[in-house]
Amino acid sequence: MIARLAAGVALLIVLALAPRISRAVQPDEIMNDPKLEARARVLSQQLRCMVCQNQSIDDSDAPLARDLRLLVRERIAHGDSDAQVIDFLVARYGPFVLLKPPFNQHTLLLWLLPPLALGGGAIALIFYARRRAVPGLMASQNGAAPLSAEEQAELARLTGNQKSGDAT
Repeated sequence: MIARLAAGVALLIVLALAPRISRAVQPDEIMNDPKLEARARVLSQQLRCMVCQNQSIDDSDAPLARDLRLLVRERIAHGDSDAQVIDFLVARYGPFVLLKPPFNQHTLLLWLLPPLALGGGAIALIFYARRRAVPGLMASQNGAAPLSAEEQAELARLTGNQKSGDAT
């Protein structure tokens, strides 16, 4: 059972780390010039499929992704730089078309929220750990008063008798 589980986990790791061989790019989309095709592939990997939303247009089989791939190749064929192609698509579809949005005032919350949440969680964890480490603090917060010297002595006597097996 454990061997099968380990083999399954190993297979999942290999599949996750293996380079993706199959792309959604069709043979009729590929440009004749390998350098221009390489630029188009790099740009296609940076652009979000508006249908799938968590895939690049290079990975998506959606018809809109195909249209965007063809548009990228058309703009490159007309001599646009990578920045001009990206700017054209952002002007046409908005910044959501980028898989990695730029760091600016509109995306500030998107970029800063995860580290702030992690930091807040770490601070809360530290306070919780410190509160648990202080003896007597929890008892006083629950409304119970700390034990007096007599009560502590009685408790020690009772627990000492129980450990030795004597009955009271």
